[in-house]
Amino acid sequence: MKAGAYESNTAWAQGGIATVLPDSQCSSGDSLACHVADTLDAGAGLCNEAAVRTIIGEGAATIEDLIGYGMVFDKQGERFQLGKEGGHTYRRVLHAHDTTGLEIARALIESARNTPNITLLEHHVAIDLITTAKLGAVADDRVLGAYVLDARTNEVSVFRADRVVLATGGCGKVYLYTTNPDSATGDGVALGWRAGASIANMEFIQFHPTCFYNPGATGPEARSFLVSEAVRGEGGILINAKGEDFTLLSDPRGSLAPRDIVARAIDGELKRTGADCVYLDITGKPKGFMPERFPYIYENLLKYGLDCETQPIPVVPAAHYQCGGLVTDVAGRTGIAGLYAIGEVACTGLHGANRLASNSLLEGNVMARLAMAHMLRRFAPGKPAPAAPAIPDWEPGNTAEADELVVIYHNWDEIRRLMWDYVSIVRTDNRLRRAAARLRNLGKEVREFYWGHRVNADILELRNLVTTASLIVDCALRRKESRGLHFTLDHPATADHHCHDTVLRKF
Repeated sequence: MKAGAYESNTAWAQGGIATVLPDSQCSSGDSLACHVADTLDAGAGLCNEAAVRTIIGEGAATIEDLIGYGMVFDKQGERFQLGKEGGHTYRRVLHAHDTTGLEIARALIESARNTPNITLLEHHVAIDLITTAKLGAVADDRVLGAYVLDARTNEVSVFRADRVVLATGGCGKVYLYTTNPDSATGDGVALGWRAGASIANMEFIQFHPTCFYNPGATGPEARSFLVSEAVRGEGGILINAKGEDFTLLSDPRGSLAPRDIVARAIDGELKRTGADCVYLDITGKPKGFMPERFPYIYENLLKYGLDCETQPIPVVPAAHYQCGGLVTDVAGRTGIAGLYAIGEVACTGLHGANRLASNSLLEGNVMARLAMAHMLRRFAPGKPAPAAPAIPDWEPGNTAEADELVVIYHNWDEIRRLMWDYVSIVRTDNRLRRAAARLRNLGKEVREFYWGHRVNADILELRNLVTTASLIVDCALRRKESRGLHFTLDHPATADHHCHDTVLRKF
């Protein structure tokens, strides 16, 4: 883990897990087929239907596993309390108040720490994957391990393994405004790309419609404070300064339309009116509802002087989730033998061009289960590993090192600002080309000092940020249409001949 155990997108997730439970527990009329249909609709034609059916079909069994690990979901009597979010036909979102991801992380981390043969290493950062291809055996491309930096000592070690699972989360920190923690710097995508794995659909970056807007707030948690979509599922309505429900002009589902539609509606309203934010109004609920159903959100808003039971919540969109990533099958396998990717870092085909709300925690937990099952079959305990070439110690290069840390922070800030200005909710070819040109120069600047002998976690994150940002832009330039989360003024229509994944590979 590159930071602390709880510094992850999972631990920050509020909403819940979308799952169709057995008839005795699920909403009346709900079914696996309906959940599949909602997912395909949100994905705007790019979902892999077979993958969708497999992952959604494993949901109930995965919930049972999580409960076995100590996860406690909210209940009403003997039945699970199910929420509804944008794009869902029925209530099917299991939750633990509004800190579902944190509770999942707690259950799994505590279970791992109590398992004797598991060692959790915090503050360790992967520098690069080691593969046979990188060592010259091009015909036998498999993973051998990774070079890993201990961020507390700046010492680099070789971690040997014939099975490597990337579960590094997303890349929200590529953007100036994001709901993600500081650790979300696209590390897994960059690692896989440099190792030769295929990347797909990085142009589809989901912007969450409702990030709390408070220009006076300081600190990363304040700037990244998400107001869960579940608030809209419980009756919250997006309104402008005049109190008008402007989202109905974009979609009859209004505030509960899929996220790409709602985020564009807000973006359009802000540009039309010149306002700094719009508002999420949940004041119509009875007093006491918010502190009971959404205690984390309610209490945090109170800390910033806002009582959401009596005042609408000021909100703006912010980068939230990458729908693309390393191409995998439904066992989590990439094109490099022994290398797996699960969760947000992977592109399984579940999300297509836009993720359905609360399908992320579903995918991450299901894919962990399926990947483990495949590894136990393919790499059975006691089975000898294939012979591998000797792995050399990590060697820094001999280019110039950074004169001052301010160089790193300046480049980091420049990447995030140009991505927000040129590659956010609404794009144009010209903006994308500008971003691509500047990122090429930034990449060169990073290479000029990256291999200095004082390599540290900040430099590694900057290296991964510029790589991941470049992949987003390269994918976006190739898609000459508007679909799902990729909307461009130069190609506003959706084109049937572009109904395919955008796949990139370095070599």
